Amino acid sequence: MAPQAWFLSLVLIAAIPAVAEELGSVDTKWRALSPDDSITLDVFDDEKVEGVACYLSRAQVGGYSGALGLAEDTSDASLDCQQVGPIVIREPFEKGERVFRERRSLIFKSMKVLRYCDLARNVIVYLVYSDKVVEGSPKNSVSAVPIAYWPGADTTQPLAQCTYAR
Repeated sequence: MAPQAWFLSLVLIAAIPAVAEELGSVDTKWRALSPDDSITLDVFDDEKVEGVACYLSRAQVGGYSGALGLAEDTSDASLDCQQVGPIVIREPFEKGERVFRERRSLIFKSMKVLRYCDLARNVIVYLVYSDKVVEGSPKNSVSAVPIAYWPGADTTQPLAQCTYAR
């Protein structure tokens, strides 16, 4: 592989946002002879912040169009991010950096999770929202993770600091 192609591959791999693992789902609307509408519950780890997991629930349209990936899912989503271990910020991040992205329609709509810092309180804040090429949705959810010592972790080491890349 040429050096340029190898470097481009590394850049593209590093730019891939987190992948969610499905924990379960519940049906919300029964449909005869096709998949039901549902709410799906997923979890994903923040790739740049070790010790944080985000739980995401969102509506999924069923029916034949949903099964084929042609339906436009609603913008309804809920997000809860939690500290699940000692927090280690692997590398500084940009303000409003995308942590997760999922397509919500064939072409025009996507759901995104962005990361911010509350610098004064040393808190990592996550925002989920949907956007659309023509018109987005005001529906959103936010979750805040205070950076704190984890039980059993080495307290002689200073806490991670939520900061932005310069």
